[in-house]
Amino acid sequence: MFDSLKSKLLNVRGKLSKNIEESIEETYAGSDAVRVTGSPERSPSVETQPAKPSEKQSSKVTSRSQPSFSDKVKSLVKDREVVISEKKIEGTLQDLEIILLENDVALPAVDAISSKMKEDLTGSKKKITQSVDAMVVQALKDALLEVLGEGFSLTGYIDTHERPVKILFTGVNGAGKTTTVAKVGHFLKKNGYSVVIGSGDTFRAGANEQMQTHADRIGIKVIRHQEGADPSAVLFDTVEYAKAHGIDVVLADTAGRFHNRANLMNQLEKIRRVMKPDIVAYVDEAVAGNDAVIRAEEFNNAVGTDTVVLTKADMDTKGGAAISIAHTIGKPIMFLGIGQGYDDIIPFEPATIVEEILGGEETC
Repeated sequence: MFDSLKSKLLNVRGKLSKNIEESIEETYAGSDAVRVTGSPERSPSVETQPAKPSEKQSSKVTSRSQPSFSDKVKSLVKDREVVISEKKIEGTLQDLEIILLENDVALPAVDAISSKMKEDLTGSKKKITQSVDAMVVQALKDALLEVLGEGFSLTGYIDTHERPVKILFTGVNGAGKTTTVAKVGHFLKKNGYSVVIGSGDTFRAGANEQMQTHADRIGIKVIRHQEGADPSAVLFDTVEYAKAHGIDVVLADTAGRFHNRANLMNQLEKIRRVMKPDIVAYVDEAVAGNDAVIRAEEFNNAVGTDTVVLTKADMDTKGGAAISIAHTIGKPIMFLGIGQGYDDIIPFEPATIVEEILGGEETC
């Protein structure tokens, strides 16, 4: 998952670390306040007239390799304040922006990541308490986490709200809403919640049968009407069933639609008025990249969105949609679909995703 982005970010990380080290070396080279020393307990200093080694010592001294200026700087910078030149890392940050854009990260998210990196890495003085590479990785983590937001815990929401919790799934045609509803139902059932599904896609031929097949496999009750029925009526009946039987969660499937189809969007508005969902979850494909980001924004503007589910994340080498959507529409991602099985859905945890994206050994 996100393999292309991971490999390219690893390369940028190495470049940033190298450029920052060079910037630090230039700072130290031009400073009279910092000199190389022997004793760690005293302020560093250089003997301007070092004592001449004896003949016995001479051979030992000449045989040992002298530490380079770079090595001395690296031994000194830890726990010290240094100036990191913005000019020195500007080119690499531009490389980072290009890489993010090439991996379908939306421009607003790219700008936010680059700005956060510049803010964290440069300034009048920075106290270095770790290796340069670790500092770069931390800056990348902080920038990505700021863009990704806090995520959304469905189980946490259910545990703190009146039941039944009603979740309405929306999205474009072919994004995998029906399968996603089944996966979320399976996830909730495994976690001890009772679930009923409303088959609100009465428009697509075979949708009722598809939903029923999924539900039979995972052992969840489905409320359905005949094909062509009013989806609002189906979902109203589903909510009433949940109330009557003490069900924890209602999952409502709907027909796929595009934001520019006024009649379908009006129908969705009617569904919302009748069902009164607690959560509106927008579903789209991670592999759609920037298209998914644009559609999520348009759906949010048209009918509102509370959270997002991205399908086919396992096939997404770029990761642009996952990074961009939460920042662009200001709504958290709830789940990632990572395969065809009912277990192939994972809660979206920003810290875990950032570790996935920045996976790899330290460069120095």
